[in-house]
Amino acid sequence: MVDLSSRYLGLGLRTPLIASASPLTGSLEGLRRLEAAGAAAVVLPSLFEEQLTLEAHEVGRLLERGAGSLSAALALDDYNAGPFGYLALVDKAKATLQIPVIASLNGVTPGTWVEHAILLEEAGADALELNIYYVSSSPGLGGSEVEWRYLDLVRALRQTIGIPLAVKLSPYFSSVANMARQLVEAGADALVLFNRFYQPDLDLETLEVAPRLVLSTSEELRLPLRWIAILAGQVPTSLAASTGVHTAEDAAKALLAGADVVMMTSALLRQGPEHLTVVEAGLRQWLDEHKCQSVGQLRGKRSQRSIRDPAAWERANYITMLATYPDQVRTEAR
Repeated sequence: MVDLSSRYLGLGLRTPLIASASPLTGSLEGLRRLEAAGAAAVVLPSLFEEQLTLEAHEVGRLLERGAGSLSAALALDDYNAGPFGYLALVDKAKATLQIPVIASLNGVTPGTWVEHAILLEEAGADALELNIYYVSSSPGLGGSEVEWRYLDLVRALRQTIGIPLAVKLSPYFSSVANMARQLVEAGADALVLFNRFYQPDLDLETLEVAPRLVLSTSEELRLPLRWIAILAGQVPTSLAASTGVHTAEDAAKALLAGADVVMMTSALLRQGPEHLTVVEAGLRQWLDEHKCQSVGQLRGKRSQRSIRDPAAWERANYITMLATYPDQVRTEAR
C-alpha cells in the first residue's frame, strides 16, 4: 500500500492534497463534502483587512474580555456577519471535521485588524494563512519598501498568534528566493507558491473596467514548479504548490520539485469536491507504477538542491528549450 502521509505546517496529513480557499470551503456543507472526498486539510476563504478595520473597536472589546467572550460574541446579531460569521464557521468546522482547518487573512498593512487573528486561534483554527494581495501602482514606491510591508505584516502576525503561519506570496519580487528567506526569518512557517492575481478586463460596450474570473489550467503549474524546485532544501520551511494543480500528474510534478503539499481550487470548482478522490487514486497509481512506496521517496527528487550552480542550470535549461523549439512545435502540431 502506497503511503501518502505528509506534513505541512507541523501538521500530520493523510495525503498531500489540500482544498485551498474557495467558495467550496466557505460553508460547513462544502467542507463536509471536501473531507468526504479526501481533502487532507482545508483553507477557509480569506477575511479581508477592509472588513476587519471596520470591526476593530469590537475586536478590541472582545480581546479585553478574553477568550471566554468568544462564544457570547458568536450569538450576538449586532456584530458584523462577515468577521463573526467566519469565527462561527471555524468553530463549527473544528467541531465537525477530523482534518486540520486553516483560517485565512488577506491584508497589506499592519494594524489593529491583525488582532482578529487571536480570535481565529481561539475559535480553534489549526493554522493561519496570510494571503497578501498588494500590487504597487506608484512609480515612487521602491521594491524594498514593498518588501518591508510584507515583512512587517508577517512579524506583526507572528507576535500575535501561537499557531503556525503560512504566507501566500506572489512571484513578482525581483528576488523571489531572497524574499522567501526573509519571510521565513520574519516568522513564516510555510510558503504558498503562488498567489494568483485576477487581472481586470475592459468592457468595450460600457467602457468600464470589468472583473472577469478565469480559472487556472495545468499549464500555470510551471511557475510554482520552478520556484519550488529552487527553494526546496534551500529555505528551511514547508512549501505548498498552488495554482495549476488539476490532476494526479500535476501533484506528482509538484512533489518531485519539492513541495510538501499541493493546493487545489480551480479543478474542484470545475469538477466538484469529488475530483479529489480521482486525484488521490491517480497519485497512488503513479507512485506504485514508479515503485515509490511513499510520497517521501518522491519529494524533492528533481529539486535544485543537488545542483552545484542553480543559476547556470536555469540558463542551460532556457537555451536547451530554445534549441529544441522546432521539434516541440512539430510535436504540438500532430
